[in-house]
Amino acid sequence: MSIYKSYSPEKMEELLSNFLISSWSYSKVAQFARNEKAFEMSYIYGIKSKSSATTIAGQAYHDALKNFFRELKKDGTQLELPELQKIAYDFIEDQPANYWKLQKTTPTMVEAKQKATDDVNAFLNNFYGELGTYIDYIDEVIDVELYCDEFLTINGVDIPMPCHLQIDLVVKTTYGAIAVLDHKTKRSFTDQDELKLSGGIQAITYVKGYESKTGINVDEVWFIENKVSKNKDRSPQLNAFKIKINKDIRRLYEAILYEPLKRMVEAVSDPDYCYIINESDNFVDKAEIYEFWAKTMIAEVEEFNIVPEKRNLIVRRLRKIRDASLATINPKIIRDFQKNAAEFIQYDLSNKNMTSQEKIEHILRSFGILVQVAHKFDGYSCNTFLLEISAGVKISSIHGHKLDIANALDVPTVRIPNELLVHEEKAYLAVEFLKKREKNLFFDPSALVGRKIPIGKDNFDNTIVWDLDNQSTPHVLICGATGSGKSVCIRATIEYALQSGIDEVIIFDPKYEFLAYDKHPKVSVYNEIIAIEEEMANLVKAMNTLVKQGRKTRTLVITDEFADAVSASRKGPELKIYEDVMVGMYANGAPKVKRECTGELKSLEENQKILLQKGRSVGFRIMSATQRASVKVITGDAKVNFPVQICFRVPKETDSRVVLDEPGAESLAGAGDGLMKSPEYKSIVRFQGFYKD
Repeated sequence: MSIYKSYSPEKMEELLSNFLISSWSYSKVAQFARNEKAFEMSYIYGIKSKSSATTIAGQAYHDALKNFFRELKKDGTQLELPELQKIAYDFIEDQPANYWKLQKTTPTMVEAKQKATDDVNAFLNNFYGELGTYIDYIDEVIDVELYCDEFLTINGVDIPMPCHLQIDLVVKTTYGAIAVLDHKTKRSFTDQDELKLSGGIQAITYVKGYESKTGINVDEVWFIENKVSKNKDRSPQLNAFKIKINKDIRRLYEAILYEPLKRMVEAVSDPDYCYIINESDNFVDKAEIYEFWAKTMIAEVEEFNIVPEKRNLIVRRLRKIRDASLATINPKIIRDFQKNAAEFIQYDLSNKNMTSQEKIEHILRSFGILVQVAHKFDGYSCNTFLLEISAGVKISSIHGHKLDIANALDVPTVRIPNELLVHEEKAYLAVEFLKKREKNLFFDPSALVGRKIPIGKDNFDNTIVWDLDNQSTPHVLICGATGSGKSVCIRATIEYALQSGIDEVIIFDPKYEFLAYDKHPKVSVYNEIIAIEEEMANLVKAMNTLVKQGRKTRTLVITDEFADAVSASRKGPELKIYEDVMVGMYANGAPKVKRECTGELKSLEENQKILLQKGRSVGFRIMSATQRASVKVITGDAKVNFPVQICFRVPKETDSRVVLDEPGAESLAGAGDGLMKSPEYKSIVRFQGFYKD
């Protein structure tokens, strides 16, 4: 066993602080051995090359097979081909725009996505048509998509950083062997002699990692290649190359792996190590490598994707590189070289020496769409550009190229609202894209005016509000994934409501996030589901009393995770009321009693609906929040009762459509970046929420 497995967390942190990377893997070792500069760019500075359509198709194929074998492992079910295709298509659609590499054959996002779809269809058809390559030899599926982070001993030496690997599939074969399977997608089959060498090194990494994590001995490693182009001789499209793992094979491949691994570990333990460019490497874009090389000579650490724990080492390294290079080379020469190198990176405007405005204008002009960026506004989580559209340009055509704009700006996606935005009495098309957060919008008591609850600020520095006195906006629905800013928004709303002079705040808090407010004299917090049900029923009774008496209240009702509360609440027979009822007399004069159902309580969902529909006239204001953007949760009735809808970041475009009736929330930054739909505003408004601890 590796000595490093016995290290305490403190000792482990000290150990890993000496290295420029935090783990090793077969791919890192292979990249280092092939091209040190490419290794430095990808794994030390975090600059990942964009992926071609074929590469993304291969990843989508892996995702489909992951689901296929998980279902097979769970209950023996074999997903049908259309189900696998749907999984792969969703994967392709979910890839951020700045992840795609546009090329000569796929110069637009539409063409790149179509190419990826065509390729993954070919891969999946091959897989399903030759399923026996897998299934005929599998007796039991043991593990699917297993992640390992293990300290390993290679060639008798304890490696001082963990090996990170992802194993596609582990099975027990029909002949009793334990086999690790690796899915590969190819344009042509790999030469068998090459696979024996490179495959063996990868195989021993899988074997050592899996055995260390599980204690299960591996007998074989299979590399199953799936070739996208059809063989003219109708030979199989799947080729399984199997490596038997015995003592001699282990010793051989560990020895071969150890040499480049040792050199890589030595390199990343030295912040001053000079990584060499391999001019003969056909697997990387040379212009991209040289552009990166020039960037390291003049750029600051903020311009790279450095993990925080490695920042100080990289700062030291950059300072030394810069001091050495600028002492001998004029910075202007380096910048010109970087610019020239970037010119050879086709279809990638992210590396060009252009402003964001110029990139937007350029990429749209390349599609024959003439626009001019008239205004730019810097926000907290995003920037907004206002586009002046030339006469004759169809606005729908710009919407069709929003992913091309995102790719040019090197961001995951952009949001283009459906409506035009009027600024200084002129209409523009807005383009919003994420930016690195430079500041927070902290809770500001002065932002409250009357009973207009500040929700946040838009990019034009306008305060976005929920007016408690407006009968058109009595209730608010909030949706957003974990970490999107939902709870912080609720907290700020409570603070502003208390400051506005509200009579009472009732908080239904099944997740126990707002317990601190229970000590406030105007706030009551309910956590247990029975207590929540009872208090909601009491609120309905209080509302009916107020209606009859012609009086009003100023009560704010907060329901956090109302979908979970409704799901956990009593339903059907559980709501029936049973009492002992006298049904006659015995001969001795004693009453005869029988337990009978005498009524039925209203469910939590029914009581909330009644309060929503009738409570606004007597002063009840309700804010309900949920993580689940599902039509089963946010029904048509729910949206009618919540005229104000706030949506923070959600996973998918369909989630955004459920809440707001249009896409956009899937492209938000999180941490308070939100969209609000309200009768008070002509269109959906993007805002940054106030931050309150």
